[in-house]
Amino acid sequence: MHQLDLFPSCKPVITVPRKLEAQLRKEGYFRVVGVDEAGRGPLAGPVVACACYLPPRARIPGLTDSKLLSEKQIKELYQKIVSYPGVEHAIALIGPDIVDRLNILQATFQAMQEAVSKLEKAPDIAIVDGRLDPFLPCKSIQVVKADLYCRSVSAASIIAKYSRDQIMLKLDALWPEYGFAYHKGYATVEHLRAIKKHGPSPVHRMSFAPLKANSEQSFLF
Repeated sequence: MHQLDLFPSCKPVITVPRKLEAQLRKEGYFRVVGVDEAGRGPLAGPVVACACYLPPRARIPGLTDSKLLSEKQIKELYQKIVSYPGVEHAIALIGPDIVDRLNILQATFQAMQEAVSKLEKAPDIAIVDGRLDPFLPCKSIQVVKADLYCRSVSAASIIAKYSRDQIMLKLDALWPEYGFAYHKGYATVEHLRAIKKHGPSPVHRMSFAPLKANSEQSFLF
C-alpha cells in the first residue's frame, strides 16, 4: 500500500511534508501535477484554473504563492515557467454566467477539472491547493497552502493569476468605466462606486453581493 493511501482524497494534509512532490515520486507517483485557481473572490470576470507539471529537476527560482508577488514578478515568473523545457500546463476558465448558475465553489471545481483534462498526459496524482476535493479526473490530494509550499502548485498559481489578469485587461478595454485593469474585478471602493454609477456589466457576477442586491433594486453600500 502506498503511504499516501493514509490520506484519503477528501482529507487535506494540514502539515505539509518538506519536498512533498519528491516524496510522492518516491511513492510511485511519477507525474505530479499542481492545481490552483485565481479569481474566486472578484465581482467580475471568470474564475481561472491551471494544472501544471514541472519536471523533477526544474530550477525556477522565486516560485511561491502568487498573492505574495507583484504584477511584475508574476509576469517574469510566468514567462520563465511556460518557456522552461519540459514544463506542461493547461488552463480553463469559467465565465460569470456559469459562476452565477452553479455558485463559485462548483465553478472553481469545474475549472480545475477541465484544466486537468486538457493536459496532454494524465497525471499520476494532482496536488490541489485548499481543503476541498474538486473531484478531478485523477487521484488527488488536498493541501492547505500548497501554493506556498509545493513548487508545481506555486507555478499553477502564478499561471492562473497571470492568465486571469490578461483577461481582465481585455475586459477593461471593452468596459473602461469599471477600471478592471486596476482592481481586476475585486470589490474595491472605486469598483463599487462604478457599479453604483453605471450599473453592472455583462461580465459581472450577479449572484455576488452587492450585485445581487442591485438586481433587487437596492445596493448594500
